[in-house]
Amino acid sequence: MITLNHYLLLSVLVFVIGLVGIMRRKNLLMLFFSTEILLNAANIGLVAISSYYNDISGQIFAFFIIAIAASEVAVGLGLLIVWYRKNKNLDLDNLNQMHG
Repeated sequence: MITLNHYLLLSVLVFVIGLVGIMRRKNLLMLFFSTEILLNAANIGLVAISSYYNDISGQIFAFFIIAIAASEVAVGLGLLIVWYRKNKNLDLDNLNQMHG
């Protein structure tokens, strides 16, 4: 039987994968993917705890995180497209050139 500990362990594992992805990547697109993995790990934990305590507030909060992540992806991908058209790469080392 799958218990709350299994879900929380999965959440921590997915969070660590996302954290390693953020710390090791130099590509902006992969950085956005790693951020989405972090948010999904938080959602797994929230929904698991919410289900364990028979309280819907964690699931509602996870729904709002999904909505915020969707808007982050829309804005982030728009910025990435503009950045790629200007510089022809998505390397983070060239990000210091982005100033007004």
